[in-house]
Amino acid sequence: MIKKIAPLFFSLLLSYSFVSGQVLEKHAPKGFDEAKSSIRKGKIDSVTYTSKTVGTDRKALIYTPPGYKKSKKYPVLYLLHGIGGDEKEWLKNGTPEVIFDNLYADGKLEPMIVVMPNGRAMKDDRAIGNIFAEDKVAAFATFEKDLLNDLIPFVEKKFKVYKDKEHRAIAGLSMGGGQTLNFGLGNLDTFSWVGAFSSAPNTKVPEELLPNPEKGKELQVLWISCGDADGLMPFSKRTSDYLNHHDVPHIFYVEPGGHDFEVWKNDLYMFSQLLFKPVNKGLFNKYSVLGLPASTNIRNAAYPQILPDKRVIFKTKAPDAKQLQIDLGKKYDMVKDEEGFWTVTTDSITEGIHYYSLLIDGVAVADPASESFYGMGRMASGIEIPFMGDEYYGLKDVPHGDIRINKYYSEASRSWREMYVYTPPNYDTSSEKYPVLYLMHGGGEDQRGWANQGKANLILDNLIAENKAKPMIIAMLDGNVSGAEGIGGFNENSLKAFENELKRGAIPFVENRYRVKTDAQNRALAGLSMGGLQTLHVGVQNTDMFAHLGVFSSGWFADNTELSDPEYSFMQENSATINDNLKNFFISMGGEEDIAYKNCKVMMKKFDDLGIKYEYSEYPGGHSWPVWRHDLYTFAQLLFQQ
Repeated sequence: MIKKIAPLFFSLLLSYSFVSGQVLEKHAPKGFDEAKSSIRKGKIDSVTYTSKTVGTDRKALIYTPPGYKKSKKYPVLYLLHGIGGDEKEWLKNGTPEVIFDNLYADGKLEPMIVVMPNGRAMKDDRAIGNIFAEDKVAAFATFEKDLLNDLIPFVEKKFKVYKDKEHRAIAGLSMGGGQTLNFGLGNLDTFSWVGAFSSAPNTKVPEELLPNPEKGKELQVLWISCGDADGLMPFSKRTSDYLNHHDVPHIFYVEPGGHDFEVWKNDLYMFSQLLFKPVNKGLFNKYSVLGLPASTNIRNAAYPQILPDKRVIFKTKAPDAKQLQIDLGKKYDMVKDEEGFWTVTTDSITEGIHYYSLLIDGVAVADPASESFYGMGRMASGIEIPFMGDEYYGLKDVPHGDIRINKYYSEASRSWREMYVYTPPNYDTSSEKYPVLYLMHGGGEDQRGWANQGKANLILDNLIAENKAKPMIIAMLDGNVSGAEGIGGFNENSLKAFENELKRGAIPFVENRYRVKTDAQNRALAGLSMGGLQTLHVGVQNTDMFAHLGVFSSGWFADNTELSDPEYSFMQENSATINDNLKNFFISMGGEEDIAYKNCKVMMKKFDDLGIKYEYSEYPGGHSWPVWRHDLYTFAQLLFQQ
């Protein structure tokens, strides 16, 4: 019998990843900070330098490596302390000399000089009294000038060291981590290696840290790390998010722990091994031990966690279960530990929102740690994988519209139905009438899809704030209607049933309930996948009602190409009217990986043969919400323009 394995995070702590022939250590091994008598040792000395910035002599500690030779040139690491420390904090609590000695003995470290200064640049720089006093906090910012104009010139005069940025590194913990980012990214002509451990609130906002992100790509290594239980995580995350959005290579290393030296010693062990040697930036997203909770987690749920390389860690407690799996289209077997926790790490997952199920002894249920969405013809768990370029639907400090949930009685279906309606900012205080976009979801979803999964309100809020889109109302309808052959679907009867519901139920309700313009020029219809077929059917045959059509990841089926097909037959007979009436006929796809791609290409070829005018766009990402969000972002900017 094979013994049950330890919890995943513990195994990760001790694991090594083999990538492209390189060994990537995930965490310091046991004993990395324990002195060994059998190895050569480096040396710690205290030095005094004159600071013109402060107007006094100041002290720093210097570590020189085992076998140090005054005749040899060395690179330099400047290692900074926290708000409650001084030049001796690392020595007292972090045993850097022991960590370095052991790394040298294992052949893992390039020989370097390490300078540990006092980062509180003021005449009385002792860590006494109120360490958060205004003058003492200000002194940490003043240290930038002291470092650049006094300390570095002193080191380069007293020691034989390289004087170029490629041989100069800066790192620090907490307050010193903030200094590291502020000084390192603010002086890219001085440092090529930057390591911020648990950066504190003194960290500048990213736009000030690196106003020109392209310059950040010149760094050899940009390391940002934080313990998963550290309350200062948001400062590290916001910097990493900004760097991701601008494609700046960096390591975002999340590890178990809080705001303490157990974390920072491990950070020093990991970061120092990267210094002053060739690095493969393509491996930067492989370092992190842990991920960050997904944005789709319920409040305070630690899992699922998303790793920098888009793999996902799932963890659930079910001590009495016999088998657990995660079903993300591909099924992943989870492994149980001795405490009853089941864990698995997936392959890298594509960007956007994914529906998934937790399979407990073969029964599919919603993961209690994640928000649930109506997205598989039933309520299912969802996980959002972030991606570079998602700022256009970010929650920003702009005026916000509202999502209103409306129950209405439909004369078409003789039943009560529901729609979600977006009203633009200031709708309630205005007397203006607005144009309307009727927006449709895909198969297996409902009227909640564009609001919950599609971020439609945030997309429009941001576009309107930037004057890129006209203020409009968006009616997000339930496209699941009963036709002769059942609810929803893609057949002709279902499409006709939807047309009936739209014209006799939804539009009359919107035009009676909201202040809207009612002419074709101020009415648009769009939808994704199944909703795209509904848009094609209703929109093309009713261009006297809709002057703007948006078809996202959809198209008539590739085997329906004969002119005898009712849709193409109508278009052939009415091509001139369609072209005259439609101001926008926007068709978009997710590229060749989109499951509707072939149908769409065949359909557009038929449109070309019929002389139907349209605009076509592709956005990489397949048949998925990142594509459809971007489709709405693009389409909304075309609508209702003079």
